[in-house]
Amino acid sequence: MGALIAMLVVLGVVVPLGASKEQLSARECENLGFTGLALCSDCNSLAEYVKDQELVSDCRKCCTEDSDDSISKVTYSGAILEVCMRKLVFYPEIVGFIEEEKDRFPSVKVQYIFNSPPKLILLDDADEHKETIRIDNWKREHILQFLQGKVKRASAI
Repeated sequence: MGALIAMLVVLGVVVPLGASKEQLSARECENLGFTGLALCSDCNSLAEYVKDQELVSDCRKCCTEDSDDSISKVTYSGAILEVCMRKLVFYPEIVGFIEEEKDRFPSVKVQYIFNSPPKLILLDDADEHKETIRIDNWKREHILQFLQGKVKRASAI
């Protein structure tokens, strides 16, 4: 075993542990739906809510390390689900969410914008856009779990 390690060291094959994390380009991450989801602690939060290991793995390939894990606890006062009405036929999971689940989230509005890819625009208390996340490849349960963890419940007035 020691001879194998020595040979790998001589050949320059040894990769330091922890430096072997595969990173994807910004475009690849955007295509996967991770625009704006930049912190690895957000991927850890995603892993708590979403049991799809491939999705979590893709998230980790697109994230950057953050120094304070409390950032992952950030919640937003509302969200806009933006999508092109003409493209909805290509996103049955998003249609299912809009038709059957959206009413559970009064602080989430649906906005139809021509040629817009499906995305969640997360809002702060002043209704200012704080983060945008592409959700093209998300399943309905991923959207539900993410919103349950990241968007505050609207208070009854």
